[in-house]
Amino acid sequence: MPREEPTGTTIWKFPIEIKKRQTITMPAGAQILSAQMQGQMLCLWALVNPAAPGKDREIEVLGTGNLLSDENRRYISTAQMDGGAMMWHVFEIKADNG
Repeated sequence: MPREEPTGTTIWKFPIEIKKRQTITMPAGAQILSAQMQGQMLCLWALVNPAAPGKDREIEVLGTGNLLSDENRRYISTAQMDGGAMMWHVFEIKADNG
């Protein structure tokens, strides 16, 4: 009997860089849940359908006190690094059409 591929959703981790702007590819329709440090690496966790095609998402990481542009963004989370000495605020830049 052939083995069936699993369907449905799961949670995936996406390591991201600590830099102002970056593009990451996630399955289309992925729901970003959180951003936190895992060891010394900043990561996003998202609810995904592994069978969905990839879609680019634009992520912004800003330190406390950095200026924000007027772009449409959605706050994801704040992550602490080095015991709270550094704070990183993670956003997704949203397309103009929402």
